[in-house]
Amino acid sequence: MKTIKVVAAIIQKENKIFATQRGYGDFKDGWEFPGGKVEPGESPEDAIVREIKEELQADIRIKGSLTTVEHDYPKFHLSMDCFWAELADDSKMTLLEHEAAKWLDIDSIDSVDWLPADIKVVEAIKKDYCK
Repeated sequence: MKTIKVVAAIIQKENKIFATQRGYGDFKDGWEFPGGKVEPGESPEDAIVREIKEELQADIRIKGSLTTVEHDYPKFHLSMDCFWAELADDSKMTLLEHEAAKWLDIDSIDSVDWLPADIKVVEAIKKDYCK
């Protein structure tokens, strides 16, 4: 089975986390954390900064690693490095590839229909939040 290496940003602002709704592809309308594929020779950290710039026209600062999710979809295996991040200085976000977005707190994090791999990220967020 083909492995796809991706990265995701868990962007925090105050006590909320940024979630996006896919606007295209097989998983259209599912909720996910923004990010994308790691290019050959690119570090995961460089990839997440680039992907957020491409998808949201925003600059982020990585605050640390949250988890790496391994998930088997029917057609491929997903390996997703997930990073805590925050917006850099007065950076604003513009949705370029997603159809919707929400800021969710820990009490509302389960209110959207997360994609299967992202459910594992939500579980990691809950564990980290409860420390």
